[in-house]
Amino acid sequence: MTDDGALWNSLPVPALLLGADDRILEANSAAELFLNLSLRSLSGASLWDKLRIDVPLEEAFARARAQRSSLFVNDVELGANDRPTTQCSVQIAPLAGHETEMLILISPREMAHRMTQKQATGKAAKSAIGMAEMLAHEIKNPLAGITGAAQLLSMGLSAEDRELTDLIVEESRRIVKLLEQVEQFGNLRPPARRPVNVHDTLDRARQSATVGFGAHMSFVEDYDPSLPRALVDADQLLQVVLNLVKNACEAGGPGGTIRLRSYYDPSLRVRQPDGSQARLPLQLEIHDDGPGLPPEIADEAFEPFVSGHENGTGLGLALVSKLVTENGGWISVDSAPGRTVFRISLPRAPEDHSSGEH
Repeated sequence: MTDDGALWNSLPVPALLLGADDRILEANSAAELFLNLSLRSLSGASLWDKLRIDVPLEEAFARARAQRSSLFVNDVELGANDRPTTQCSVQIAPLAGHETEMLILISPREMAHRMTQKQATGKAAKSAIGMAEMLAHEIKNPLAGITGAAQLLSMGLSAEDRELTDLIVEESRRIVKLLEQVEQFGNLRPPARRPVNVHDTLDRARQSATVGFGAHMSFVEDYDPSLPRALVDADQLLQVVLNLVKNACEAGGPGGTIRLRSYYDPSLRVRQPDGSQARLPLQLEIHDDGPGLPPEIADEAFEPFVSGHENGTGLGLALVSKLVTENGGWISVDSAPGRTVFRISLPRAPEDHSSGEH
């Protein structure tokens, strides 16, 4: 297709080149990853056999080919094989210098959404830092006194009256737990980033879940064994994954399934505050088959004090977002009834420290 194969494969969006009969001639690396199909399986195949699109595009595509004109289709559901469909924008254009060949660029809407979501959630997390020290210092100390006094009172009370003091102790401890979550927003200690095997982290979270809060769930592991190590704070990554797995277990209900997935996506890049671009090729996903996030909070899931649980504090996901961002990563959520996916994108460790190559 081009003399510069490196340029073709460096395109950050999935791209396909089609021949006169709508058969696939070329597919770049991003297209292979997006479609979960190799170039060998795509080459020579009909586009309409390999791609699932929720709107009829054949006629419009044929018209664009005949008129040698460009075509832009916004907000279509597109997928391949058994992969869930993704809302995308599709651009179709004739290849200059070739009478019959057409170029297709697929822009998953999720990429743009995740970019704006990361910026918004980073600001939201920072907005909670100011209140952390005030709440922690001004409220935790009096609560400790209230708890101690209630425990002393209970020693001379009847069983009936002890129910009231037990309630005081229980509710005071619940408030302290909430304050400890808020307090973590005020922790400005930079993460101790080092090469970490993300599969070890996923396994530790799964093991903790299976003997505790996730004992009623089934777990499925879908790992890329060649994944290199990530450059993150190991303890903070475990805290993030445990929080997401716990949420998934609570959402799934008894008999639900949690899927832990890892894979490599070299096309993902984010802009750093200094203007440079950082690659985040390591992808971790936590899937659950629960009812999904309530529609009214789906776009604000990482905002502080937004919760889909009846008694939730609304701080868990905001803290997760803060930790992922401070480790140079990116987090997003894609939720629908029966399928919710939290995705963490992380930087890889330098090659001289990592194991496994891509």
